[in-house]
Amino acid sequence: MTTVAGRPAVGSIAARLERLPHSRWHVKVRFLIGAVTFFEAFDQLLAASALPVLMKEWHLTTGQATLAVTAGSVGMLLGALAAGWMGDVIGRVRTVAIGVAVTALAGLAVALSTGIELFALFRFAQGLGIGGVVPVAATYINEIARSDKRGRFVLLYEMIFPAGLAVATLVSVWVVPNLGWRAMFLIGALPVLIAAVLPRHVAESPRWLLARGRTEEAERVIAEIEAEVARSTRAPLPEPAAAATQEDSARGRLRELFTGRYLRRTTVLSGLWFVAYYVNHGISVWLPSLYTRNFGLDLSSALVYTLLSNVTGLLGTLIVALLIDRVGRRPALVTALGGSALALLAPALTGAVSGGQVALFASCTTFFVYAINCGLYLYSPELYPTRNRAKGAAFGGLWNRLGVILGPVVVGAILGSGGSLRLVFAQFAVVAAVGTVIACFAVETKGRTLEELNS
Repeated sequence: MTTVAGRPAVGSIAARLERLPHSRWHVKVRFLIGAVTFFEAFDQLLAASALPVLMKEWHLTTGQATLAVTAGSVGMLLGALAAGWMGDVIGRVRTVAIGVAVTALAGLAVALSTGIELFALFRFAQGLGIGGVVPVAATYINEIARSDKRGRFVLLYEMIFPAGLAVATLVSVWVVPNLGWRAMFLIGALPVLIAAVLPRHVAESPRWLLARGRTEEAERVIAEIEAEVARSTRAPLPEPAAAATQEDSARGRLRELFTGRYLRRTTVLSGLWFVAYYVNHGISVWLPSLYTRNFGLDLSSALVYTLLSNVTGLLGTLIVALLIDRVGRRPALVTALGGSALALLAPALTGAVSGGQVALFASCTTFFVYAINCGLYLYSPELYPTRNRAKGAAFGGLWNRLGVILGPVVVGAILGSGGSLRLVFAQFAVVAAVGTVIACFAVETKGRTLEELNS
C-alpha cells in the first residue's frame, strides 16, 4: 500500500486523482504540456503568415497557394490517426514528445525549402507531428483534472492554443517583412528542446497506466503525485471517495467507437469537429491574402487585422473557460455555433466592401469559433473510456482535419472562379447553422467523472 505524508493512501486511482487540490504540480504539468501546445499552434499558422510573401516570391497560382496551406493539414489528418493509436498503446507523454520532435525537425526542413514542392512536402511532415500532439495532450490534461472543475482546468490550458495562433501572427508582423518567412519556421523549431525533457518532468497518466494493466507503476506514479501535491499545499490530502465508479478494464478496440452508446457520441463529435474547423481554418488561412489581394492592404496591415481576429478568439476562449462548468458543454456549444452562424450571416447579407469590415466580421466569428474549438478538446476525451480515449479524441481530430483541408480548398475554389466574398461568408454561415443543430444532440458531461461517463 502506498503512503502519503505518513498516511496510507486508499481508494481507486480515479478517486485519488479526484481528491487532489490544485497545486504547483498541476501548474508545472499544465505549463510544460501547454508550452508544447503553444508551439504546435504557432507552427500550424505559419503557412498562412508566409503565404502572401510566397505568392509573390515564387509566383504561385491560386492552386499552388492552396497546396501550400493544405499540405500540412493532410499531414495533421494522418498524424491524428497515428497518434490516437500510439497514445493508447505507448502512452500519452511519450506520444506527445515524439510528435513535438517531428514538428520541430520538419519545421527546420521547411525553412530550407527552395520551391513550392519541397515546401508542401515538409509542411506535410510537420503536419504529422502537429496533428498528433494536440489531441493526445488534451487527453492527458483531461485525465489529471478533477471532474467538478475539469472544464475550467482544461480550457484555461487550451487557451494556450489560440494564444499560440495570436503570437504567431504578432511575431510575423515584424519577422516576415524584416527577416523573411524562413525565420518564422526557424522560431517554430524551438520546441525540439521541450521534446527532450518532457518525459523526465511529466509523469505518465495514472489512469492510462492502470488501463494498460500496469498497476504497480500506476500506484507508484499516483503516490509520487500525491506526495508532491502534499508538499506544495503543506496540508494533509482529503480522503478519496470510499467508492468510485470503475471503468470496464477490457482492452480498447477502434470498433468500439462505432457501437452502442459510443456510436451517437462519435457521430455528433465528428460533425462538430468538422464544422468548427471548416469555418475556422477556411477563414483564418485566407485572411492575410484577402486583405492584400482584394483590398490592397500592405502585408503589415493585413497581419495586424489577422492578429485582431486571433485576439478576439482568445477572449472567447477565456469566457467559455470561466462559464462551461456552470452552463454545461451542450449549451456552450449550441450558443457558440449559433453565434458563429449569425456573425457569418451578416457579411453574407450586407457584403464586405473594405478590409476593416472583413476584419470586424472575421473577429466576431473567431470570438465564437475559437471557443468551440477549445471546448471540443475538453469534450472529446470525456466521451470515451481510458482504453480508447486517445483514439476517440484523435478520431474527432480526423474530422477536424477534413474541415481544415476542405475549408481553405472551397474558399480557394470560390475565389479562383471569380466568386464574391459574400458567397464565401454565406457558405460558412450555412455550415455553422448545421453545426448548431448537431450540437443539440450532444451528450452532457458536466460535473461527472470520466469513469462515471464510461462505466
